[in-house]
Amino acid sequence: MEALGLRDDIGDKTLAAHNSLQLIAFSIGEQTYGVEITTVREIRAWNGATPLPNTREFVRGVINLRGTIVPIFDLRARFGDGQTSPTKNHVVVVMSVGDKWVGILVDAVSDILTVSRDDIHNVPEGNSIDTELLNGIVTHDSRMVGLIDLHAVVSGAKMDA
Repeated sequence: MEALGLRDDIGDKTLAAHNSLQLIAFSIGEQTYGVEITTVREIRAWNGATPLPNTREFVRGVINLRGTIVPIFDLRARFGDGQTSPTKNHVVVVMSVGDKWVGILVDAVSDILTVSRDDIHNVPEGNSIDTELLNGIVTHDSRMVGLIDLHAVVSGAKMDA
């Protein structure tokens, strides 16, 4: 009977692990955002980017990452809060979006969080940019973390002619 109880414990732990989500948390000003850790390829210091013509203000340009051209998106500008004035403390989080790599410029990477999928809530209606760019919101250690929708963040990068 104890073996059966132990097996149930293992099953419960497996279910709990399957229901959890690990996030890389980063900040833009006082706001905390996160992306699923499996999408993150690299975190690197801000070293500038080569600007591209006919792109929106939230596209900072491109970098050459070991032979791969990676577009860099300014997350602050993407949320409509004006362009970031990057310093040596800013970082670029390089992630995979589908089969492409993109980088997002953020103020700082703060944490790796483990959250339950059951704790993810819908984004409240009101701010259309937040609703469009976030997949959900989760509370972790008394702070709200917005879950970034990477596909939405990188869409609309080219200006209409």
